[in-house]
Amino acid sequence: MIGYQMVGSNKFDEAAAFYDALLGELGAARMMEDEGKFIAWAVAPGQPAFSICRPHDGGDASVGNGSMTALGVADKGTVDKIYAKALELGASCEGPAGPRGDSGFYAGYFRDLDGNKLNVFCMAG
Repeated sequence: MIGYQMVGSNKFDEAAAFYDALLGELGAARMMEDEGKFIAWAVAPGQPAFSICRPHDGGDASVGNGSMTALGVADKGTVDKIYAKALELGASCEGPAGPRGDSGFYAGYFRDLDGNKLNVFCMAG
């Protein structure tokens, strides 16, 4: 249902390197790019993509209050690995990887270099 998620960046080159490394851990690669303006990553053509951009209106990018991008993975080990990689790349913690409630939901929350909120999660049970 979702084709792609886009977040704005004021640190475009740094964000590009951050997401090359982070999303590469999930098997994603750049699939579309308008140099210096827009980059989209996906694991395969036709699959949902994640993208960064410089705002089209030329203004500063800002973080959406209540907005979050969730990256689904297969298992807890991958959640732990991707969450740790995000922090290693300079992300800030918004909630360490671990179980949430008793539904089997396991997630780690972080903010990227521009302050956009993401999580990596799996349904573990």
